Amino acid sequence: MNPTGDDLAGIAELSSLDDPVRRRLYDYVAARPAPVTRDGAAAAVGVGRSLVAYHLDKLVDARILAVSYEHRSDRRGPGAGRPAKYYSLAREELSVSVPPRSYGLLAALLAEAVAADGTGAVGAAVAGAARRYGSDNAAGGDLIEALGGYGYQPVPGDDGVITLRNCPFDRIATEHPELVCELNLQLIQGMLEALGEDTGCATLAPATGRCCVVLRS
Repeated sequence: MNPTGDDLAGIAELSSLDDPVRRRLYDYVAARPAPVTRDGAAAAVGVGRSLVAYHLDKLVDARILAVSYEHRSDRRGPGAGRPAKYYSLAREELSVSVPPRSYGLLAALLAEAVAADGTGAVGAAVAGAARRYGSDNAAGGDLIEALGGYGYQPVPGDDGVITLRNCPFDRIATEHPELVCELNLQLIQGMLEALGEDTGCATLAPATGRCCVVLRS
């Protein structure tokens, strides 16, 4: 089976991260709790602003980053100046599989089956499996490292709160939020159990643009 046009486009887009400067910029943006400016990114990676602007815009062209505009002060109208360009992670998912695989479709079908079960037994079994999986695969490790390994993109805050910038199951969560949020919670509480941490520090606090689970120390 040959790669489709979409697969080839995805390969071209993701190949943008092969450039070391772009990869550092991506990692910087991914670790920030809010959109970043060109100046901030340039200072963080130690590269000139013009070159950083070029690479950031290339990542936008590749649909890896998203761009927004905002004035840096409250002043508006004539004399306010041009709004600053801000960069954040794109919400659109990029995935490449050669040959093509449809794991997302499989997940969607299984989620539909769980939702259709009126007894709740299937959902409970899936939640239990998520908790066991989190526990079995986090033992002896570091919490931030474990969360990052699952793709949650954890961002520790100065207030002791860890927010998770990314939901690894975002596509399915759009259609089945209650199911996926519970799976996220159980998976993370399983990690906490294995690491000897208080499972109660992980709670559900759904918000747009991040995982529904928040960890508070």
